[in-house]
Amino acid sequence: MTTIIKKNYQPFIKWVGGKRGLLNQLLEKFPKNFKNYHEPFLGGGAVFFELYSKGLLKDKKIYLSDINFELINAYIVVKNSPFELIKNLEKFKVKHNKEFYYKVREQDRDINFKKLNKIDKATRFIYLNKTCFNGLYRVNKKGYFNTPIGSYKNPNIADRDVILNASEALQNATILNISFNETLNNINKNDLVYFDPPYYPLNNTSNFTSYSEFDFLEDKQKELFKLFKKLKQKDCYILHSNSDTNFIKNIYQEYDINIIQANRFINSKGNGRGKINEVLIRSDIW
Repeated sequence: MTTIIKKNYQPFIKWVGGKRGLLNQLLEKFPKNFKNYHEPFLGGGAVFFELYSKGLLKDKKIYLSDINFELINAYIVVKNSPFELIKNLEKFKVKHNKEFYYKVREQDRDINFKKLNKIDKATRFIYLNKTCFNGLYRVNKKGYFNTPIGSYKNPNIADRDVILNASEALQNATILNISFNETLNNINKNDLVYFDPPYYPLNNTSNFTSYSEFDFLEDKQKELFKLFKKLKQKDCYILHSNSDTNFIKNIYQEYDINIIQANRFINSKGNGRGKINEVLIRSDIW
């Protein structure tokens, strides 16, 4: 009797607000049947990889997008050039130390940075993601990566199996470097759309919305709500994860709001880490 080994499709990067620990809570709220799948705030892609692992995206068109060029470039390289990427990451793993980390981090200040090829840029992006503080992608207003080095003894910089499995999962996906506002034309009736934008801050000290050089505060949240309503009119299945705040709940008060309990990891103080409520908003109850 042949034993079938199920592959483990999972994110190849860490991402603040990633959904790996919430998948069971989230997916039980997803529709059972839908046409095609769209994830406009891709991030680590945990929901996409889980849906793929469960066979729920078979024979469907998949649209994955994000405004963060570095992130999307990494996805495209993982999809098209995984072996070259792994080879580069293995070299970075050998060189990894504090001095090397900050040398790599400073590359985007160099005028020649834009001339780097796609594979070299993806190597840098994944290396920094695996070795920086808590995997926090943070840039300043000039778009320069500025997260300090993390305190990892043996970071898994070149995760061969994860990258190769991710590459397989991405083969039928259309991967786009666009804003959420540019996704409307690709989305049609009965499609499933999952929004996981930078969360509206719980307070003035919890603003981690600058994962690109673009902030995502009141105005952007309201723009996203307008898109949510337009997609509702198209008879799409829409789900939206965000912070459990009055601002968000007031905007979406006419829709189905579910409380999801998550773990908070990004906090410099140990006693600031623990369970926290988020919301999962659905365009309808199905």
